[in-house]
Amino acid sequence: MTKGARPDSFPPGQFRDRFRLPHGPEGRDCLYFCGNSLGLQPIAAADAVAAELERWASLGVAGHFDGPLAWMTYHRLATDNLALLAGAQRLEVVAMNSLTVNLHLMMVSFFRPEGKRRRIVIERGAFPSDRHAVAAQLALHGGDLAHDLVELAPRRDGLLHEEDLEDYLERYGDSVALVLWPGVQYASGQVFDLARIARACARAGVTLGLDLAHAIGNIPLALHDWGVDFAVWCSYKYLNSGPGAVAGCFVHQRHAEFKGNRLSGWWGHDEKSRFKMAPEFKPAKGAEGWQLSNPPILALAPLWASLDLFAEADIHALRHASLELTGHLASAINTRLDEAIHIITPLEPHRRGCQLSLRVQAGRSAGRRLFERLEAHGVVADWREPDIIRVAPVPLYNRVEECDAFVDLVEKLL
Repeated sequence: MTKGARPDSFPPGQFRDRFRLPHGPEGRDCLYFCGNSLGLQPIAAADAVAAELERWASLGVAGHFDGPLAWMTYHRLATDNLALLAGAQRLEVVAMNSLTVNLHLMMVSFFRPEGKRRRIVIERGAFPSDRHAVAAQLALHGGDLAHDLVELAPRRDGLLHEEDLEDYLERYGDSVALVLWPGVQYASGQVFDLARIARACARAGVTLGLDLAHAIGNIPLALHDWGVDFAVWCSYKYLNSGPGAVAGCFVHQRHAEFKGNRLSGWWGHDEKSRFKMAPEFKPAKGAEGWQLSNPPILALAPLWASLDLFAEADIHALRHASLELTGHLASAINTRLDEAIHIITPLEPHRRGCQLSLRVQAGRSAGRRLFERLEAHGVVADWREPDIIRVAPVPLYNRVEECDAFVDLVEKLL
């Protein structure tokens, strides 16, 4: 979207012809509502990868240094657009590794249990990989999982409430070393007020880390202004960068010259002296200082190809289109399927993103049966245990008409 354009100037699905859509039964385009799990392939991704294969073939090792796409600095092709999506300074973001690797790297540096402050606070029902990583870090520090891992439970409405975290930190903040929180809860699709959470952590003197796997490319972020200490994300969901794509990391500018512990690798070494091959590690300034190895070029190519689409569309315009899609879908479900389907995602605009999580009222078996029948009819959504069907109309490529077609089909199958 051009500067100064209205935030409602991106009609849902406007970039559909920039993506490749899987085919369903009889060769028809499927109804693809699974961008919350794996985004569609941008058409430009194949060209970007092919270009690097050709550069490798024609230049060999010289590709590391030749021209504006030199592999030495190739990861920075994503920096400007990642900074825009994260609400960050260029110094604060880097494309590297995978999400859980980045989470471990961040916790090595920013989980510093000392004295009474030994606890990590997460949400009950966190994505399993996050919980595994947190448990491992506690074990490395000799922590007691039963005492030092605090999992805040949802209320009776099934949702997590920011005031419960605020209350916990007000009462027990002096025992907390780290809060690790999602931007969007993966199962329910609930969007959190991250500015409010950041303020609560700051009042308690607690380090805040965010898992933005379901938030980046979905909702506008302002990590720098909020004062978040660190954040990590994957790039294969809303960022459409392919299965197992290169992930990302944010480290706030106040930690740019971090002096504490970190796991070090040569690509995190200051670029000016990296190839002097000295034994001492001199970290690069900012988030790049947490890099380990040289980046996988063929895996990075689809990332910057996809990020160019976000730069063109603008995340605020996409957010407006997303609310139109989910609002339309939720209204149709509640009007036509209210007795059969319950939407567990909160429907207030500021508390929902692209994803609506659905529960079939008749129970898990009926829900699983509906999911499988939808799949057989060319609907691509996903299932999360124990009984949730996640449906995510993505504004880059989904249209209002597809939401109607989905509801028509569910009504027929039920």
